[in-house]
Amino acid sequence: MTQHPLSRFDRLLVEFERALETVFVAAPAATQPSPAEHVVDGELDDDARRHAAGLMRVNHVGEVCAQALYFGQAAVARDETLRKQMLDAAAEETEHLAWCGERLGELDSRPSLLNPLWYAGAYAIGAIAGAVGDRLSLGFVVETERQVEAHLGEHLQTLPAGDERSRAIVRRMKDDEAAHAERALAAGARALPAGVPSLMRLASRVMKTVAYRV
Repeated sequence: MTQHPLSRFDRLLVEFERALETVFVAAPAATQPSPAEHVVDGELDDDARRHAAGLMRVNHVGEVCAQALYFGQAAVARDETLRKQMLDAAAEETEHLAWCGERLGELDSRPSLLNPLWYAGAYAIGAIAGAVGDRLSLGFVVETERQVEAHLGEHLQTLPAGDERSRAIVRRMKDDEAAHAERALAAGARALPAGVPSLMRLASRVMKTVAYRV
């Protein structure tokens, strides 16, 4: 049976559906078991639980942004292979989103109230990066994943000592983000212009500060 390409309106509906699923489903269905499935926590007092929830909320926002970035880049990708690579990466990030959402529930907390804003901003950034060119879009993936990997490494050090379940999730996420960066490099990523990585770190710092609380 012949498949007809989607119209612009159909593609808009697809993007809208993706946004709704990412932003308004706190813990989407995961296809893989959580890395914390068989991990037992130590003692967590109220302060430790709140701190862990703040960090996991930041990580949940990071996954919301990752979905938006990849979908934005895929929407404007010129090369069909690259588009598929972006969508495959977004699917892997859905697993992370689900795990973080589940963990927030276990910690009696919630995702960021600003998720619609985070998603919209990240989608726009991804679309702009993709529109500049496929190789630069891949370079944006590399830099993004390297920065995410670094902040996940910080979380491994700053999570409460007894929070082994969150730590198991973050450790797996860190490994996956490194793999995303390596795949983008292998696909021909181009280094970003000077100054762009610093701007990305600044934007990330603002997001993490706000998302920890809101």
